[in-house]
This record gives sequence, structure tokens and C-alpha cells, in this order.
Amino acid sequence: MKLLCRLLSGLLLAWMPSALWAQSWPTKPVRMIIAFPPGGPTDLVSRVLAQRLSEQLGQQVIVDNKPGAGGNIAAEMAAKAVPDGYTIFYNTSAIVIGPALYGKVNYDTLKDFAPVLLTASVPMVLVVNPQLPARSLKEFLDLAKSRSGALNYSSSGTGTITHLASAMMSTQTGIQTQHIPYKGSAPGLVDLASGQTQFMTDTINTVLPYVRDNRLRGLAVTSSKRSPLLPDLPTLAESGITGFEAAAWQGIVVPTGTPAEIIQKLNAEVNKALAHPDIRSRLAAQGADILGGTPAEYAAYLRTEMPRWAKAVKDSGAKAE
Repeated sequence: MKLLCRLLSGLLLAWMPSALWAQSWPTKPVRMIIAFPPGGPTDLVSRVLAQRLSEQLGQQVIVDNKPGAGGNIAAEMAAKAVPDGYTIFYNTSAIVIGPALYGKVNYDTLKDFAPVLLTASVPMVLVVNPQLPARSLKEFLDLAKSRSGALNYSSSGTGTITHLASAMMSTQTGIQTQHIPYKGSAPGLVDLASGQTQFMTDTINTVLPYVRDNRLRGLAVTSSKRSPLLPDLPTLAESGITGFEAAAWQGIVVPTGTPAEIIQKLNAEVNKALAHPDIRSRLAAQGADILGGTPAEYAAYLRTEMPRWAKAVKDSGAKAE
């Protein structure tokens, strides 16, 4: 039945002039799939955008949380959705990490999705337990080298960006560290604050309460520029690690086959939403750097991110749990 509905929808799209179809879109609620549970950083950003888009489009944009399997459940569901503009996928870097980490997934990132735009990028922060005698990145690296293999780092799970960012930094700087995966950032941060582990690299909006309460010490941000939320923290580049950048980026894609006119209209509406002062202030409070742009720019970005994160997965030795 699902296959029949998909075929009938495809025939309808082929019969109706695409410009007319796009002009009338949307005539019913739009589903926005995300790969994470409610309440997390990605969920919060997606809901801010969904609310604004609902107002602009005159139709409700409904956030549909489909967590699990490192984002693969949501990605597969989005890839197989009818390409009629009524299913959009609010994706993260998991869309390029998943194929490398799992080896075989039921979607092709570059073939099964049509990029709409990058929406935001959330900087990450290298944080340490405050009892660790390191108050700068240089001191941290010197300490790690003097205690080769003795420092442990938390992550939100094997193969997540919090794991790979720390692993990439360790590889690039030549330090030997041990990975301790957790089921989510929260328990990893709790153990880091209690001294069970020594450092972690996580999104700024996640670690900010710990840094402000002096439960953790921030050493550097992984973005190309400093964050207004922690303006005194230098970037890794300022601290001597050149050519390293890692951020938890987010974007919107739709199933391949979605009419180009709908993609362009959606692109224009999301760019408009991202430019709204209320949205900008609310996302800035989450630590997000607002991006925006064109479908072509996002397509090019995905093509460069795929091999970069595939290498990070290979170098880290990460295997899907």
C-alpha cells in the first residue's frame, strides 16, 4: 500500500505542472523529522524554526522525533518518504558520520537527499575537570603527553561528534588518550565533573551551565571564531592547533525527487526565518551560529564533509554499538 501511494504521488507530481504545484504548496501540515529525542539541543533549534515556518507558511510544521541508531532511523525514514514537499529532514552531521560508522545503512546521503540549506552550526568546547592542573590548551597537551594514555575523555557515545572531535584533536596533536563512551552527553558530563574522566569536547550549549558554575573548566572552542557565550575562551587555532575545526552543524534536506520549485520556496522561507530578529536572538541564546544559504552551497558542503568524517571514524577505530 505504501509503495502504491508513493507511485501514485509520483504520477501526480509528473502530471501537475511543477510551478503550479510549488505555488500551491503547502496546502496541509508539513512533517519535520529529526533524529533526536525531545528536549535536546537539536530538538530545541528545530522547534524554534518549525514555529516560525508555521507562521510564514500558513500551515503547521510538525516536529516528528525519531531517535535511535545514531540517526539512521530518521534518515532512512526521510529518504523513503514521498518526495512531495510534505516531509523534510532536519539533519545534523550524523547524516555524514552514520554511513562510515555503520558501514551499511539503508540510505545514500548524496543520492537519496536533495539539500535545501545549512541552518546553523553550534561550536564545541574542550572542557576539563577543574582539578586537572591545566588552565590552557598548551598546559593540557603538555600534561597529556607527560601522562601518555592516562587521560580519559567522555563522549555521548561511540561514533558521535563528541567522540570524534576529541579523537581528531588527540590524533592531530599526537597525544594518547582513552575514550569512555556514555549513553548521551548528560551522564558523561556528570562523571567528568566528578573526576571519573578528565576531559570532553561537547557543544557549547550543553557545557555552558557547567562552565558558568565552575564545575568544569573551558580551555578552547573548536570553531573558527570565538563564541559570544564564552568570549574569553580562545579558539583551537589561537591556541596553536591550526587547521582543526569541528562543529555540530545542522541543515535541512528533502527526499530526492522533490520538485525543484518546492525546494527553492522552502529555501527562501527558511532563510527568511533565520533572518528574523526573534529567531536570531533565540538561536544565539543556544550558542548557534546562524548560517543559511543556497541548496548548491549545502550540496557542496556535504560532499566535503563526507570524506572528512569518514577519515575521522577510520582513524578513531570507532565501531557502531
